[in-house]
Amino acid sequence: MIKKSYTDEQIRLARYAKALSHPVRIQILQILSQQSCCYSGDIVDDLPIARSTLSQHLSELREAGLIQGEFNPPKIKYCIRQEAWAEAQKLFENFFKNLKNSTSL
Repeated sequence: MIKKSYTDEQIRLARYAKALSHPVRIQILQILSQQSCCYSGDIVDDLPIARSTLSQHLSELREAGLIQGEFNPPKIKYCIRQEAWAEAQKLFENFFKNLKNSTSL
């Protein structure tokens, strides 16, 4: 039996799904979507978590490419990466469309 490798699309979709798999990260993206950019200190004021926990969640979103940070010591300003967000939307739409089509036999 030959094992198939994952496609680049599957890998990118899984990475976005992992980044979106926590309610705090969803809330962070919702906060960022309501403004062009936001400082991490302002984000922590809207969430029921510690600053260190926020940092971990921001890192996960940054590693997935969904957000970007601009370092202006001592502050970091975060914004949604629009091109990555558009790609994630397209990948999820295609995934669910294909899944629906394959299950509606």
